[in-house]
Amino acid sequence: MSDRQVVVGVAVILDGRVLAALRTGPAGGWEFPGGKVEPGESDQAAGARELKEELGLEVVLGEPLGIGVDRPRGIEVPIGDKYLLRVYSAELVAGEPVLHEHTATRWVGAAELDGLDWLSADRPFLSALRAEIPPST
Repeated sequence: MSDRQVVVGVAVILDGRVLAALRTGPAGGWEFPGGKVEPGESDQAAGARELKEELGLEVVLGEPLGIGVDRPRGIEVPIGDKYLLRVYSAELVAGEPVLHEHTATRWVGAAELDGLDWLSADRPFLSALRAEIPPST
């Protein structure tokens, strides 16, 4: 899978909820916002750059979702033949979501994750994300 371009999704977690973004079009649905890693750029730098460009948010990326002994880079999901998706947890540093490439955003708790129509590439990250989100009080 090393010949695939890495795409980074960012799971911004705030107050026990995660930010989901709605992408429209024929292949639209809810996703973790983010984008392609450029040559010479780290996954974390790409994720921070993409969230600034797409939503006007300043974030600090943490670890990839699903990281473990058997998956040192976390969960990796192929998208077609060209791309490989990794999703990172992130902390919001500043900003409120401003829609540039999405039609809506939503802050959702762990219990609400399955209620959204997620893009197929993002769905494998949901169970790992539940472990990152503290239970609602």
